[in-house]
Amino acid sequence: QVQLVESGGGLVQPGGSLRLSCTASRISVRLNAMGWYRQAPGKQRELVATITIGVRINYVDSVKGRFTISRDNAKNTVYLQMNSLKPEDTAVYYCNTAPADNSYWGQGTQVTVSS
Repeated sequence: QVQLVESGGGLVQPGGSLRLSCTASRISVRLNAMGWYRQAPGKQRELVATITIGVRINYVDSVKGRFTISRDNAKNTVYLQMNSLKPEDTAVYYCNTAPADNSYWGQGTQVTVSS
């Protein structure tokens, strides 16, 4: 079955940076549109960044200019570089296809932005 494993989260101060990784098994990140999603406490999960097969990239307005999505086809991994982090970026971050397949959700990785 498809497995998506997120890593790289942690506790960071406002203004700091983190790089998230999503390693895929039994699915090719090169042959699928992929996305990073996040869910903050008490809020619905939201799509924050997508990268298509043709490497078209989109971001939700709240992260534009601060987050960068990329992929490494050889490693079958998708990344999310997050800079200038804000407390409102605190959430559990997940990767999935875009649109998401509900059977692919992994455990996610916690990002906490706090001083």
